[in-house]
Amino acid sequence: MKVNENISLWGSRVILVPYKIYHVVKYHQWMKDQKLQELTASEPLTLEQEYEMQQSWLEDDDKCTFIVLDKKDMEQKSEVEEHKRGQGKGKEALLFMLRYGVEQLQVTSFIAKVKMKNLPSKNMFEKIGFKEVSQSDIFEELTLQLVVTEEWFLWLLSQTNCYHIHVYNPLYE
Repeated sequence: MKVNENISLWGSRVILVPYKIYHVVKYHQWMKDQKLQELTASEPLTLEQEYEMQQSWLEDDDKCTFIVLDKKDMEQKSEVEEHKRGQGKGKEALLFMLRYGVEQLQVTSFIAKVKMKNLPSKNMFEKIGFKEVSQSDIFEELTLQLVVTEEWFLWLLSQTNCYHIHVYNPLYE
């Protein structure tokens, strides 16, 4: 989505940056992890397919893609990886994406699809306010929905008081 190609979202733990061509190799390596593929219902792609995917996500009007960077590790240019899980960074990134969606894109309802086995993700979405609306035993997938209300949005603001939008500058990666 072109609308986020020149912005980054900064918080206390993470920085979300637009998914650019120079992220593809690292993202491709990360997505080779079989456990991660299973949790995200992703199929392994060739590097060429990954470059095509990055380009399509950039051009597609209904996708807004960010790469999550660990704010502490910016000097080492590390993305949030397995050994960094369980530290609240995923939750902060999700809350930032939801806030960005509501404020900048006027989103009024969100849908999340989560593998049934991915209990940490399911629990995180539910704690944020998503409700299960359907289940697919064939795909082993849950569909959760969040309808944005004024009360929920005020809660979101209280949870994201460290959220800042900046002009994206890849020199800081």
